[in-house]
This record gives sequence, C-alpha cells and structure tokens, in this order.
Amino acid sequence: MGVIIQCVISEAKQMIQTVEAVIDEHGNVRLLGEVKVSGSQRALVTVLDESIDLSVETALLAEKSLAKDWLRPEEDAAWAYLQPTTL
Repeated sequence: MGVIIQCVISEAKQMIQTVEAVIDEHGNVRLLGEVKVSGSQRALVTVLDESIDLSVETALLAEKSLAKDWLRPEEDAAWAYLQPTTL
C-alpha cells in the first residue's frame, strides 16, 4: 500500500513536506524519504489504494481540458485524412 505523509513543520511558516512511505498490514509506517522536523509535529497520512486502476479516472479528468484543443477546426483539418471516405 502506498502512503503519502504530509507534515506541518512550522505554525508561522505553514511549510509542508511530503514524503512517500509504505504502511504494512499492521499499520506501521516506514518513511521512504527524509523529513526534517524540530520536535514533535502533526502529520496527515493518505493511504493510496493501489488496486484501483487510476488510468481511466485520469483520462476522464483530463478529457474536459483536452477537449478545448480537440474541438478546434484546425484539429479536425489535421486529422481529416484518417476519416473514412464516402463512396
């Protein structure tokens, strides 16, 4: 299971560090990167479900943004040679 840990470093600066980590079946978290803190800090842990195929979700989220380019007359002209011809 992948985990992202965000740690608020300073109340005044609101500096956030993000480091990748792994969490085992017992809930033990092992950081894969270094976090620099001065004393005890709060942390937020986001557990990523890696069994989910995010490629479909990513494509759906990008579709609206990409449609701005796809739906231009210039794009239609550029790809027109791939369209079937009518007899």
